[in-house]
Amino acid sequence: MKNILLIEDNLEVRENTSEILQLAGYNLATAENGKLGVELATSNKPDLIICDIMMPVLDGYGVLHMLSKNPQTAGIPFIFLTAKAERVDMRKGMEMGADDYLTKPFDDIELLNAVESRLKKVDAMRQEFAPTREGVNELLLQVKSLEDIKQISDRQQIKTFRKKDLIYTDGDSPQGLYLVNKGKVKVYKSHELGKDLITRMLQPGEFFGYIAMLEEQPHAESAEALEDTEIIIFPKDDFYSLIHHSPMVMREFIKMLSGKILDEQNRLLALAYSSVRKRTADALIRLKMRFQQDVKEPFAMAIAREDLANMVGTATESLIRTLSDFREEGLIQISGSTITIVEPVKLEKMKN
Repeated sequence: MKNILLIEDNLEVRENTSEILQLAGYNLATAENGKLGVELATSNKPDLIICDIMMPVLDGYGVLHMLSKNPQTAGIPFIFLTAKAERVDMRKGMEMGADDYLTKPFDDIELLNAVESRLKKVDAMRQEFAPTREGVNELLLQVKSLEDIKQISDRQQIKTFRKKDLIYTDGDSPQGLYLVNKGKVKVYKSHELGKDLITRMLQPGEFFGYIAMLEEQPHAESAEALEDTEIIIFPKDDFYSLIHHSPMVMREFIKMLSGKILDEQNRLLALAYSSVRKRTADALIRLKMRFQQDVKEPFAMAIAREDLANMVGTATESLIRTLSDFREEGLIQISGSTITIVEPVKLEKMKN
C-alpha cells in the first residue's frame, strides 16, 4: 500500500482530499503547513507528495525547493495543488521539478488519475534493467514513453577501446553520457608531478562522464580502459533533453552524485589517517565488492600493480611490499598480475 503525504492548509480541502485517497486504498499523512510537511517528508519518506502552493509559514515552492536539495527526498514524486489557474504559476512549478499540477477545485477522478499516473511512472523507473546495452535501451524506451521524449537512444554510439586506451582526458569538453557495456574502466585524477589517483573503477552497467555535463564544464578527470572495453555513448544534447524533461531521471543522477561525494569523502579520510596496509586491504575489498560475479568462489582479478597503487594512493614499490606481506600472511595469493583474495574477512577487519 502506497504512502501519500498531503500538505494543505485549508481544513475542508485537506479532509475531502484525504477521504478520497483513503477510500482508494492509500495510506495518508497530512500537514497543515509547509514547515510541518517538510519535517514529515524527511522523516517518513512517502511514496508521493501532494502540496498546496499558497500556505502560511512555508509555501509550496519552498517545500519543493527544500525537498529537492535533500538526496533522501529529491526522488519523491511531487504534485502541486493551487486555486490559481494562471499559466505562469504552472510553468514555475514544473520548472522547479514538480511532476504534476492540479487546479482547485478538482474532482475525485482528476485527483486519482494524477496520483496513479505518477506512482506508475515511478514504479516503471525503478524497474530492474540488465546492465547491458539492451537493458539501457529498455530503460530509455520506458523514459520516452513516460515523458514523450523522442530519439533519446536513436543516436547512441558504440565504441571499442583497447586496454590502456584513453576514453577522455582531464580538460576535454564533454561529448556525451558514457555507459560501460563490456570490460572495465578506471577514472582517475592526475597530479602535476605525474602521480595518479584512481577515484572509480567501473564495470558493465555503470554510467560515467555525467558530472562535467551537469556542471557544463570540461572533464576534471580522465577515463581509461583497463581491458578491452565497449562503451555506449549517448550524445550530450540527448542527455540534456532527458534530464530536462524527466525530473525522475535528474533525481537519479543527483543520487549518483551524492553517493560519489560520500565515497570520495571516505577515501580522503582513509588517505589522511589510514596506513598503507589498511588502504591496500580496503582497495582489495572494494574490488571484490564491485567485480565479484561468483560469490561461491574466491575472488580473483588481474590488475596492474601501478593501477592498484593508484587506487591505494601510494608508490608502486610500497604496494608491492604490502602485497608480499599479505601473501606471506595467507590473506591473498598472487599469480602474475592476478590477485586472489583468500581471507576477505581478515582484510575487511584489518586494523590501522
